[in-house]
Amino acid sequence: MVSTRRERFVHAHLAWMLAAFLLLTVLGAFSLELLFVVSLIGFLVVVELTAPFGVSPRWRRRLKWLILIGLIGFAYIVVQRILEILPPGVF
Repeated sequence: MVSTRRERFVHAHLAWMLAAFLLLTVLGAFSLELLFVVSLIGFLVVVELTAPFGVSPRWRRRLKWLILIGLIGFAYIVVQRILEILPPGVF
């Protein structure tokens, strides 16, 4: 039973990422940064939608580290974008 829920979780996230890739490609807005951000949003949505009500399995407790790494990557992208917008000489 546990492996089935884990597989459903992985399949849901892969489906989200594939849909995001196809949609960004069709719209002509594909970039690795945008794909990362949309995939991170999808990951967080799938984590919340598949969260059990009772005790969480050990594999789900390890997801907090992936979420932390994703948020650090997101913060890096945001800082890079802000630095691109600021005029030269501010930093």
